[in-house]
Amino acid sequence: MIDPRTPVLIGAGQITYRKGSAPGPRGMIKDAAERAAEDAGLGAGALAGIDLLAVVGFTIDAGGPTGKLPIPRLSDPPATLAQDLGASPKRAVYTHMGGNTPQQLVNFAAEEIAAGRHDFALLTGAEFFGTLLKLFKAGQDVSHFGGGVDGTPERFGDGRPGESAQEAAHGCEFPANVYPMFENAVRAHRGRSLDAHMMAMARLFSPFSAVAAKNPYAWFPTLRPPEEIATDGPDNRMVGYPYTKYMNAVIQVDQAAAVIVCSSEKADALGVPKDRRVYLHGCGEATERWNVLDRVNYHSSPAIRTASREAFKQAGLGVDDIALFDLYSCFPVAVEMACQELGLAEDDPRGLTVTGGLPYFGGPGNNYVMHSIAEMVWRLRDRPGDYGLVTANGMHLTKQAVGIYSATPPKALFARRPVKEYQTEIDSLVSPEIVAEPSGKATIETYTVIWGRDKVRMGIIVGRDSQGRRFIANTPEDEGLLLDLQSKEGVGRPGAVESFDGGKRNVFTPA
Repeated sequence: MIDPRTPVLIGAGQITYRKGSAPGPRGMIKDAAERAAEDAGLGAGALAGIDLLAVVGFTIDAGGPTGKLPIPRLSDPPATLAQDLGASPKRAVYTHMGGNTPQQLVNFAAEEIAAGRHDFALLTGAEFFGTLLKLFKAGQDVSHFGGGVDGTPERFGDGRPGESAQEAAHGCEFPANVYPMFENAVRAHRGRSLDAHMMAMARLFSPFSAVAAKNPYAWFPTLRPPEEIATDGPDNRMVGYPYTKYMNAVIQVDQAAAVIVCSSEKADALGVPKDRRVYLHGCGEATERWNVLDRVNYHSSPAIRTASREAFKQAGLGVDDIALFDLYSCFPVAVEMACQELGLAEDDPRGLTVTGGLPYFGGPGNNYVMHSIAEMVWRLRDRPGDYGLVTANGMHLTKQAVGIYSATPPKALFARRPVKEYQTEIDSLVSPEIVAEPSGKATIETYTVIWGRDKVRMGIIVGRDSQGRRFIANTPEDEGLLLDLQSKEGVGRPGAVESFDGGKRNVFTPA
């Protein structure tokens, strides 16, 4: 018999708005919520009874360059949605930035429900950069992207900036500039040539595009063979070496998703059929040493390893017991590290995505994993007895969350281990000493070359000085030098570093 406090996912909704038809964030999160309610078989007005509401943070509310755009914003998204649904939840939250937050919210909601603090939760989010930027650039009305209930929402999650001031000053403010550095470190650690690794990444991602090609919610439902993904060209320019455009998450989409979580007894009261119910069997969360320069290394992820271990332990399962996966796929290295830490082959015949991944399904800001979870719910309903695993990643491979799901009810009441009990394992890891103003002989630990639309822009270097201390720097603005870093292995290459303006501008010149 199932414990009445057992948390259960009863509804999932997704929507993709084509050709600039997105109604703005207010309408999008309401659409997704109503689709999730319909999916659960709930009657009109049922969502007025929710007692826990969470909205995933919109990208336009992030800091940095995005936050400076002169565009309207919803003042209090959760309160606005509650009003639109006629709901008065006991608690309503708006998450900080991070692609980990949808899975983190499911973990949180499940814990709250199991403990009896809440009974009926709605989790939703949306991204609308596709329509918003088109209208904004064309000088058209975008006022409907703002408004709503006036207020300051309660924030959920870790809201620290994703990078230090010095990292940001050297180009690490954008994920597309940072993830390539992890990728180059992985390639060097594995001992692959530049060309061999390029094709390995393309072979990894081509099956993702094949899934997206069959997904009606995918932004780019197009199968792309490995050669197309790997080849730099007019439609597939280099973005941050070694990533071509087809290896990058696409944020200019209009997509929304929602899931509904409640207690088993609430599902009974709502009349939700047993065959619509999916359960969270295990979960875990962990955070890397926060700033990029503080990482233990750039070719492994202690946070993914730790979070997945905790999820498997809670579920009483191992990776061989999982039938379906959706591994966070903003860039190839996120998948490579997840496979590495899970003990999963990159060409595992079970497949690594149920959506198609962020470059092909679409990368709706922080809310992609809500789509992963929604799709996993639908798949598992058709495969009773099977288990599905979702990984969620935030910032620069920084914040990790994992969930294991099944339509088979768990044998015991959900019991989540406090994250702080195992986060100390990562916090205690030893990282290299950092030098803010490096000088003298040095070597490259990892690097990337950043491109504009038609030419190289800059190189970003994480290096070690003669004392083994770690630093961040840019290269000189020399096209020949930058192109050379793309044609020959840069990791381990010697050179010299200079510091200017108190470390605000460090310059590394390869020998």
